Amino acid sequence: MYRERNQTLKAALLRGRVSDHEDFWALRDVSFEVPRGATFGLIGRNGSGKSTLLKTLARIYVPDEGSVTMRGRASSMLEVGSGFHPELSGRENVYLNGSILGLKRKQIEARFDEIVDFSGVESFIDQPVKNYSSGMYVRLGFAVAVHTEPDILIVDEVLAVGDGAFREKSRKKFLEFTGEGRTVILVTHSLPQIRKMCDQAAWLQNGRLRQIGDATDVANAYEQSLADDDGNLPTPELEED
Repeated sequence: MYRERNQTLKAALLRGRVSDHEDFWALRDVSFEVPRGATFGLIGRNGSGKSTLLKTLARIYVPDEGSVTMRGRASSMLEVGSGFHPELSGRENVYLNGSILGLKRKQIEARFDEIVDFSGVESFIDQPVKNYSSGMYVRLGFAVAVHTEPDILIVDEVLAVGDGAFREKSRKKFLEFTGEGRTVILVTHSLPQIRKMCDQAAWLQNGRLRQIGDATDVANAYEQSLADDDGNLPTPELEED
């Protein structure tokens, strides 16, 4: 974190130093194992390090200390529209995103109809994705990610954009995944979603691991912490039937 930063070489020479800064550790002393075939949730307030941890697991970031060991092929969906080109159609982006995630063209062709059906954007598949709503973006991107059949699926808060029907479809897909021995790691602020979908969960606070264990126990402890900090209980979240 920079307090002062030289904008030119001349400034650096005159001041005799490159910059005035301090190190900020987004994650510190975070260590855990995710069982094979589990749905594992990450919870915590904004800025607690959840997304940084997912990007480290997805190998977008390289840890300054320690290491990450993953057994199996991982597929990640960390941002709405990640891997999509806005000027290309949904159809073209399925092939583009699928190839980025490691599928060959023949594999994409074999799964194309299933991907589009799962996403629910059949009527718009040949329209540029720049005209899609955020929910359509998420549904199509998620559909591609899950149909690459990864051993480990890493998902950020993107599912919050989908409607109730899509969240239920995603929950069933996660159950199908774990039933096949695959692993799901997801970040969400929805505690009902953690309780309903996850086997285990980890609670991050200020970049450190506060608690890990049974998903319901961790969600309850985190919810109580929110109530203690704010002086009242958080607004209950409505769940769709």
